[in-house]
Amino acid sequence: MFKTRKGIIGCVVIGVLLVFYIIAAVVTTPEKVTNSGWALVPPLIAIVLALVTKEVYSSLFIGIVTGALLFSGFSFEGTILHVLNEGFLASLCDTYNMGILIFLVVLGAMVALMNKAGGSKAFGDWAKTHIKSRVGAQLATFALGVLIFIDDYFNCLTVGSVMQPVTDSHNISRAKLAYIIDATAAPICIIAPVSSWAAAVSGFVEGENGLKVFIETIPYNFYALLTIVMMLSIVSLNVDFGPMARHEANAAKGDLFTSGGDEYKKIQNEEVSDNGKVIDLVFPVVVLVIACVIGMIYSGGFFSGETFIDSFANSDASVGLAIGSICALIITVGFYVVRGNITFNECMGCVPDGFKAMVPAILILTFAWTLKAMTDSLGAKDFVAGIVSSSAGFLLPILPAVVFVIGCFLAFATGTSWGTFGILIPIVVSAFSGDHQMMILAMSACMAGAVCGDHCSPISDTTIMASAGAQCNHVNHVNTQLPYAIFVAAVSCIGYLVAGFVRTPWISIALGIVLIFVFLRLLKNRQVKPAA
Repeated sequence: MFKTRKGIIGCVVIGVLLVFYIIAAVVTTPEKVTNSGWALVPPLIAIVLALVTKEVYSSLFIGIVTGALLFSGFSFEGTILHVLNEGFLASLCDTYNMGILIFLVVLGAMVALMNKAGGSKAFGDWAKTHIKSRVGAQLATFALGVLIFIDDYFNCLTVGSVMQPVTDSHNISRAKLAYIIDATAAPICIIAPVSSWAAAVSGFVEGENGLKVFIETIPYNFYALLTIVMMLSIVSLNVDFGPMARHEANAAKGDLFTSGGDEYKKIQNEEVSDNGKVIDLVFPVVVLVIACVIGMIYSGGFFSGETFIDSFANSDASVGLAIGSICALIITVGFYVVRGNITFNECMGCVPDGFKAMVPAILILTFAWTLKAMTDSLGAKDFVAGIVSSSAGFLLPILPAVVFVIGCFLAFATGTSWGTFGILIPIVVSAFSGDHQMMILAMSACMAGAVCGDHCSPISDTTIMASAGAQCNHVNHVNTQLPYAIFVAAVSCIGYLVAGFVRTPWISIALGIVLIFVFLRLLKNRQVKPAA
């Protein structure tokens, strides 16, 4: 029955796509498609397919091909060349992207090393005696995520590798771990003045003190602040809803994955050293944090005379994380060899093992970057910029809410927060250069919308990293997180509507906290949950 239903869904999807391609081939030309709403069709097709079919690779590839078909006017040769040259090859030749892939591979190798050396097991055993409850394990994961505020990629993968044995020991689902990681990655980085995100936002603000403006936006960043409130409330009240409730119920019975995650289940069964100690996990993580921070300020010119703040603002996260992770890997191998709990040959064997563990994340990232290249080639940025510019005049009181919604949609469709910043922030800065407070409010709405869309999108790099860090099936993470993100987005949108009239953040924040608490309390009263 299941196979039949799955086959019917596949046939319907193929039929709908064929009809769409025929209509698009008849009514469109490359000139009509560029800088129009057609530019957002490829990512939307990929997202819908991923959510319907639960298969992310083919969904992303179909989105990529759709973008190339629209760009080339349905020319076969033009489509193939555009997918290869301006798509996959351009994405993989981009130095920033390659730096992120190097960081992923090295971090995968470090996680494999920590597992092989017995550090993860020892830390899990230690945590069992010190963290007594499911609530405590989740709050500890949140606390570590807050501490690692430097960069969201670094946050996702480090928190996941450190806290996974702790949450596993308390039967917390991988989907819930991925949600906590995601809820304390971008939302923390976007309100931390010393982070790669602060540096990115500051760089988009021309004619102003970028860091000062960023700090002023923090109280108005309702989505980031309320996401943290939402996550803490869910954990402390021990209440879940939507698909997450099913994942948590299954985890309580011992099934941490519910579905998918077969590649990660194999990793769990590998042999580990019996001589592992907590230091075998703590030392590599501390070295990784220090090395990556040094790598980031190095890339920003700290050792050439720049101040710490300026070097961080000018840093290249890709270069810094790659340098730091490679140095940390070398030091970690030396540490384990000197300790004697695993041999040098075993350390080297962990490198390809770590690479294999990161292959799913690398593939999804590569497809997502290529899809973004297709969207950019169709002029999505110019199309959205035109919509925002034309609406800035007569929608002044409700403009923050409008910017928030547009930011959500753009980040959702393109899978990039920073790309959304680059499109919308210069527009709102120039549109409200004479009204500083409204400029701050609109900037905050843009940043909040970008993070929200990033959370909801299955093609977002941060969402992909959260799945990889938690070793959770990617579609499961998206499906379980989506209801939470949509609810907080709705509350945040109400907050921006209120703030547009009262011009102060505190009423909106208080209103948002009350709405979240009341909603979760009503759910709690209607549900019977297992004891924490």
